[in-house]
Amino acid sequence: MHQLATTHPALRTLVLLLLALAPGALFASDVVPPLEAATLDLTATWVGYTALIIFVVAYALVMGEEFTHLRKSKPVMLAAGVIWAMVAYYYVTTTGNMHSAEEAVHHNIMEFAELFLFLLAAMTYINAMEERLVFDALRAWLIRRRFSYRTLFWITGTLAFLISPVADNLTTALLMCAVVMAVGADKPVFVGIACINIVIAANAGGAFSPFGDITTLMVWQKGIIGFSSFFLLLIPAVVNFAVPAWFMQRAVPESAPPPVDERVTMKRGAWVIIFLFLCTIATAVSFHNFLGLPPVLGMMTGLAYLKIFGYILMKMGERTTATYLLPTGEIGTVKYQLPNGKVGTVRGEIEDTMPFDIYNKLARAEWDTLMFFYGVILCVGGLGFIGYLELVSQFSYGTIGPLFANTMVGILSAIVDNIPVMFAVLTMNPDMSLGHWLLVTLTAGVGGSMLSIGSAAGVALMGQSKGMYTFFTHLRWTPYILLGYGASIIAHLIVNFWTFRIPIAG
Repeated sequence: MHQLATTHPALRTLVLLLLALAPGALFASDVVPPLEAATLDLTATWVGYTALIIFVVAYALVMGEEFTHLRKSKPVMLAAGVIWAMVAYYYVTTTGNMHSAEEAVHHNIMEFAELFLFLLAAMTYINAMEERLVFDALRAWLIRRRFSYRTLFWITGTLAFLISPVADNLTTALLMCAVVMAVGADKPVFVGIACINIVIAANAGGAFSPFGDITTLMVWQKGIIGFSSFFLLLIPAVVNFAVPAWFMQRAVPESAPPPVDERVTMKRGAWVIIFLFLCTIATAVSFHNFLGLPPVLGMMTGLAYLKIFGYILMKMGERTTATYLLPTGEIGTVKYQLPNGKVGTVRGEIEDTMPFDIYNKLARAEWDTLMFFYGVILCVGGLGFIGYLELVSQFSYGTIGPLFANTMVGILSAIVDNIPVMFAVLTMNPDMSLGHWLLVTLTAGVGGSMLSIGSAAGVALMGQSKGMYTFFTHLRWTPYILLGYGASIIAHLIVNFWTFRIPIAG
């Protein structure tokens, strides 16, 4: 039987499927008992103290990625494993309970799985549009218009604000930065201020859409805020972007850059992919709003649209260009096997064309970012299981109140990434009104704009701008950004409480 299953792939698949569906008694010697209702408070034990130290050290390494060049996913993934291993060891040796920690980890992994699959589908679409030259065509069109520097300042900021609710704020910021770099390479002052404006706009635009930022996506998938309710944050988000932009634009020169005639034609199928992306978003929203299904199911269904269209493009003979990095450090010429069977004999990079394959776009997803989310969610989940998040929740939302606590969430996200901060709030699940949940969604989304290291968009632009946009360039305008942050909170309280009567108290 083993030989037959090995020889025939279809039969082998059937055998594996039958084994997967077989009763659990075939594979386990005992039945897992139900999870105990009560969990232990480990905050004052060696496990709690050690876990807290491990998380702080791991996140310090994440914040120092620019200097250490250690990818941010590595320390948090290691920290997650160590924290949960200590928790499980304590439970086993103290109470003999082998299943409480296991069930808690399963819950956290499910949280990550939904986020992972959703982002994987979105990233694949963005990569496909990038390969079809959608973003390059937009950049070339802007350059050819010959706008003044001040006009470009407002156009790139406004486009970042409008595109980030659909595409992620990181991709949007990189696209707009490419525009200002192309037209202002000899104007470092313009590039620096324009990049600050783009970071603020991309973060603000992502705050009023479930798709615009990881934090809004997490809130939406939790079912705390409905899809249409996010748009109540539109006016506060506009205020957050417009207030600092109004002060910064006075430092932008009014002269025009030298004319550049760059033309980019989108590849075949680009408009169809854009249309399919919009259909995918509509599918995710419809599945959640009308059928009560998780949004991730709609996104994965939409990914199937792209896969089928990719198959059509491949059958039509459409080809794609791929760049491969060759191993470094060798002496002389290097032979390198390409996925399509060709052998490269050049050091550095090889560009090769091959039939269009959507799996190449999927493979180019930001895997370090996705694995970073895994580590963060498991780390914060572990600290929550230990009991620290309950202590923070009681102090923040019980003692000092949700208004001040949610305002501080945004300030904290300027120093620490907003993803663990928001996941911690969701894990604590404080008893708040819709108005306060909207407020914390807003502050977590835009708070990172106060420092260049406060958001992925800011960190990425520091690397792309060739020294024209730096931490201290951004810091110079932080008081005005903080003014916009405060104005957006006031705008939320006025617009959504007094106009739409969204409850704030409670």
